[in-house]
Amino acid sequence: MVATENNTVKTICGYCGTGCGLLVEVQDNIITKIRGDKEAPVNKGQTCVKGAFAYKYVHADERLKNPLIRQDGKLVETTWDTALQYIADKLSHIKNQFGPNAISMFACARSTNESNYVTQKFMRAVMGSNNIDGCNRT
Repeated sequence: MVATENNTVKTICGYCGTGCGLLVEVQDNIITKIRGDKEAPVNKGQTCVKGAFAYKYVHADERLKNPLIRQDGKLVETTWDTALQYIADKLSHIKNQFGPNAISMFACARSTNESNYVTQKFMRAVMGSNNIDGCNRT
């Protein structure tokens, strides 16, 4: 993100892999408005509904700010280190007990190429599985 005058931050939209340029207006560290960046070659100032209006979740009271793990039937807040270790342990257990083909991953066509590349690399190199699918078919 690049800050400009009048508390406006120049950035790239994160909703999909298109890479639209956005101008994010911020006041007291709160997003107040988003508009398309006319200088951005991808969208030339245009933006989709999500890019322009779906920002209130950032400051929503209901937004999860920490990972949750189910313990005794209830979701309990935990640290990122604990949550990531939990996921790694579960994936290792599945792989060891049932083999790498028991694991699959669904990638998103609207993610960036880089995100999808890392997804497939993780599945193939770390998990040892080619079970990768995505929603990028017509």
